[in-house]
Amino acid sequence: MRILPKEPARTWNNAKKKAIALDMLARYTGCDPSEISKHIVLTNFEYYLERFSKNYKVPIKSGSALKIVNCKKPNISMICFNIGAPMSALVIELVSSIEPAGVVMLGMCGGLHRDLKIGDLFLPMAAIRDEGTSQHYLPDQVPALPTFTIQKYLSQVIVEKGLNYFAGVVHTTDYRFWEMDENFVETLKQEKVGAIEMETATLFITAFACKVPCGALLLVSDLPLKEIKSSKSAKKVFSKYTEIHFEIGIEAMLGLENNRDKVRHFTW
Repeated sequence: MRILPKEPARTWNNAKKKAIALDMLARYTGCDPSEISKHIVLTNFEYYLERFSKNYKVPIKSGSALKIVNCKKPNISMICFNIGAPMSALVIELVSSIEPAGVVMLGMCGGLHRDLKIGDLFLPMAAIRDEGTSQHYLPDQVPALPTFTIQKYLSQVIVEKGLNYFAGVVHTTDYRFWEMDENFVETLKQEKVGAIEMETATLFITAFACKVPCGALLLVSDLPLKEIKSSKSAKKVFSKYTEIHFEIGIEAMLGLENNRDKVRHFTW
């Protein structure tokens, strides 16, 4: 069992780090941190950012590493942070400097469970930490869990729309082309996970360490054990399924904002 010798510097316990993070947040997003809402939607697909910008007639701003849309009505900011565990951890550390009330990740995943279909909604209740980033934030034995209240809002919106969702465990990995590795595939089958992707565990662990309430809703974009995603199939997913995914994320954030819920007590 690995234990960190002491609590590392975070934006909540180190004024110098907070100042650096605020400066970096401004540089990376191209906007003053005061413009960024306390209710944040994360995505790694520019399509979602463009849709948010178009729907609410707010411009996209670009910095040296991130793209952002800051909307006042609704009071939500959306950040596109690209892909992978390191960027996931970085974006959480940066937004932790403004002490957000809630963060929701709208991402995509490969469906592994036999009942999942392309276009299904996957609500991760836990994530397996098979990446190299989250170990720097909390010991390996700490589970990667979302903030329950945020997942509750997401599930409520889904049900109110008359839709179904699959709740389960997602495997987060930094291993590309794992589909060609028979040993890795066998491990996934033994884990009995529902889906696989590259960010969720890192987001949950980093958010918990940085005292950021965080949840996620994933869209099943492919079924990698049956067929590897292609440009053609990816285009179909964006045209057919992303609109409802986008709507659910925004409505859940609105519910969180309107109710002003205190979503997690970070005291230990």
